[in-house]
Amino acid sequence: MDTQRNVIALGFFDGVHLGHGALLRRVAERAAELDARPCAFTFDQSPAAALTGREVPLLTGVDDRAWLMETRYGIREVIVAPFDVMRQMDWQDFVAQYLQKELGVVHVVAGHDFRFGRGGQGTPQRLAEECARLGMGCDIIPRVELDGVTVSSTHIRGLVERGELEEASRFLGHPLVLSGPVVHGSELGRTLGTPTANLRIPPEIIVPGFGVYAGRVRLPDGENRLAVVNIGVRPTVNAALSGVTVEPWILDFSGDLYGKTLRLELHKRLRPERRFDGVDELRAAILENAAQTRAYFAAKERASC
Repeated sequence: MDTQRNVIALGFFDGVHLGHGALLRRVAERAAELDARPCAFTFDQSPAAALTGREVPLLTGVDDRAWLMETRYGIREVIVAPFDVMRQMDWQDFVAQYLQKELGVVHVVAGHDFRFGRGGQGTPQRLAEECARLGMGCDIIPRVELDGVTVSSTHIRGLVERGELEEASRFLGHPLVLSGPVVHGSELGRTLGTPTANLRIPPEIIVPGFGVYAGRVRLPDGENRLAVVNIGVRPTVNAALSGVTVEPWILDFSGDLYGKTLRLELHKRLRPERRFDGVDELRAAILENAAQTRAYFAAKERASC
C-alpha cells in the first residue's frame, strides 16, 4: 500500500452486513471531506476461531469480503492482515506505527466493540484517545439494529443455516454471496437437460440449509445470469447421502466453465431438499423451480421500477 492519505475502517467484516455498512459509509464520507482514499482493514482468518480454537463458519471469504466492500461501498483498497501477527502487536504500536506511519492513515473508523492488539488491550476508547494524541481523526460507530435486533454476523449465520435467505438479505443489505471454482461432478444434470456447475466452496464458508434456491451467477466475464441452485446431498441419486454440493443450473447459458471461478448470489429458498421417486420426477421439479426463479426475479424487477 502506498503512503498517500487514507481513511480506514477497522474490523473483520464477515458478511459485510448493514452494521459494517455503517462503518464503510462513514469512511467514504470522511475520505471525501479529507481528499483521502477510502480503505478497509480486515484479517486473513476469523479472530473468534483463532482465539477460542473453535470452528466458526464464515459468511464470506476474503475475496468476497473485498468485492462487497469495493462494489457496494466504494472502498478503494482492502488490506488483509495476518491475524497471528497482529494479535501480538502492542495496541499503541498498531495505531502509531502501523496505521499512521506504515499505512498513511489520517482518519480511523471502528465499531463500538472492536478490540485489537496483544491480549485485546486496544479498545474503542483507547483507539479514540490515541488517535487524538497523534492528530488523527476517529469515529466510533454504535451498534446497528434492524427491527429491534442487533445486526451481527452471528445472527445472520443462524438465518443462513435455516435457509432463511430473504431475511438474511435484509440484515446483510445484499444477497448472500458464495464463490468457488467449477469442478467436475457426476454430470447427472447433463442427462436431465439441466446441466449444473459444481462449485467447490471453501470448507470454512457456511453452506445454507439444504434446498433449492433462486439465485444469480456472475460469470467470469462479468455477465449476470439467473440460476436454479441446489445445495445438499442429492438424495434422489446419492443413496449414501455423502458429500455436500453447491450446484447452480445457469439458465439460458451454455459453455465450458470448468476451472473458472463463479460468484453466486442466493436470494430465496424455493423448497427444501427432498428425495424423488426417480430422475423423471426430479427433472420435472427442477424445471418447475426454473419457472419459479424466472417469476421471482421478474417480480423483483417490476417492484423496483
